[in-house]
Amino acid sequence: MAGSVLLLQRSNVALFQKGTYSPLSFSPIPRSLEAPSVSWHHRKPGSVVQKVEDNPDLSGSRAEKERFVNRNLKIRQLRRHWIQGRRPDQKNLEHIPPNKDTRHKGTYVGCFINDDKQHALGGTVLYDFRKMTSSLCQDTCFESGYRFAGLEYGTECHCGNRISAARARSEDCNLNCRSERDSLCGGVARLSIYKVDEGIPGHRGYRNVHYHGCFHTPKNMSADFVLHAGHQNITSQLCVETCTDQELPLAVRRGRDCLCGHTSTFLLMQQNVDEQLCEGKKAPHYTSVADYLQVYSTPVLESRCRARMFLPESSPSLTALSSFPGAGNTWLRHLIELATGYYTGSYYFDGSLYNKGFKGEKDYWQSGRTICVKIHESGQREIKKFDSAILLIRNPYHCLVAEFNRKNAGHLGYATDTHWKSNEWPEFVETYSSWWVSHALAWLQYSRRLLVVHYEQLLTDLVHQLRLMTAFLNVTVPEERLLCAERNRDGHFKRTGSRRLTFDPFTKDMRTHINGYMREVDRALRDRNLSGLPQEFMPR
Repeated sequence: MAGSVLLLQRSNVALFQKGTYSPLSFSPIPRSLEAPSVSWHHRKPGSVVQKVEDNPDLSGSRAEKERFVNRNLKIRQLRRHWIQGRRPDQKNLEHIPPNKDTRHKGTYVGCFINDDKQHALGGTVLYDFRKMTSSLCQDTCFESGYRFAGLEYGTECHCGNRISAARARSEDCNLNCRSERDSLCGGVARLSIYKVDEGIPGHRGYRNVHYHGCFHTPKNMSADFVLHAGHQNITSQLCVETCTDQELPLAVRRGRDCLCGHTSTFLLMQQNVDEQLCEGKKAPHYTSVADYLQVYSTPVLESRCRARMFLPESSPSLTALSSFPGAGNTWLRHLIELATGYYTGSYYFDGSLYNKGFKGEKDYWQSGRTICVKIHESGQREIKKFDSAILLIRNPYHCLVAEFNRKNAGHLGYATDTHWKSNEWPEFVETYSSWWVSHALAWLQYSRRLLVVHYEQLLTDLVHQLRLMTAFLNVTVPEERLLCAERNRDGHFKRTGSRRLTFDPFTKDMRTHINGYMREVDRALRDRNLSGLPQEFMPR
């Protein structure tokens, strides 16, 4: 969709994973290849990090060591090929399908001042230095719940529901959009503002509307809300639209009432109740639907959650954010930045990510100005450059599908059936599945201080996982900021829709190998007194 400016490496492809196969042995990392005095950390229930000084003896036979070295060389060649394939100076960095329905559906309002003293639009700010268009900006602002879209410098998109600055001279907005030469895209400290087509009330298609669930109505809750609207035919959709129009991030439906307000911590303190209670189907005789709340987060992001910056002082220690490609590293960076307010960095430079809001992408990775540094490497030398690491692990089946989609159709696209049925797919599975297990085992072995995070647990228990990560990063985060991350968890990173394959792309032989690798990683985690891989996707 045109408004999907940013990206998230996630995939909702349903994969069949039943069946029991014999595990495939994977050689442990030999002691002879390990640097002296290596120590690693792990977390037990009730503590965030625990340090262990003595590693178990992982030595093996000479044949096993040679096998490990040969496999490691192969993985390094694969990593080198992967990195070269992501360089931003390549012409086909992402496969962007042609937009046959480019629309200027909004009305041009005029040119407005947008500088340090006057901010014309106070909502979301998005960047795309290579392909910003008026339609792209308008669609993105509309899907994010805003009435106005403003363009600046030919590349920046600003959103908001009210214009809060004075008009400028029309000739001050003299820059064309980078990918649309016949459209005005502002100027220096000037916004070309368009009024977006609002659509039919009750049928607007917003992104990032998150339903929290049904809750008991708490006592003295009126202070949390600044707008109260009553309507006989109120629906959840109309309530979300009402609160979005007022630039309020929280929409609560209570019977026939719609309440709008700012993010409230009571969502973190209460447990959901049966959904049918909010619908009046199972409520006890002494209660009514007014005793229960249906709580939604609107697409509006609170101003206090938008602010991000580099660390005020360079940190003497470096923390890696390590993952296998396709495990959701970009998504986790979005969450960490939202929760902490600090930029994340990268061991690489991905121009497309920088253009789309990750300002730490361009910063030198050893500057110490970012809260953590993205990396996909798994060599001992690279791991030893970091003082600590967060290791993100995801179901390898989903990793392979996500990375294959990215490789063939960009961050937001999907590989075609032709790609899946080509010879490229089995070769991809063979090489990348080996990399998946090597990556996990190497970071478990060589990290000085390590926190393991499972992608699947981020999906089901995000706030708790963010607490663990911010404590590991030694950052104090208020509960309101965590709630901001929880309610804006997807951001602009998610592939639109869910394209399910009509066939299982994994053969029995592929599953035999991958399941064996999963058992190896699960055993390595448990040998280090860590929680193993989530049991819901472990091979039976």
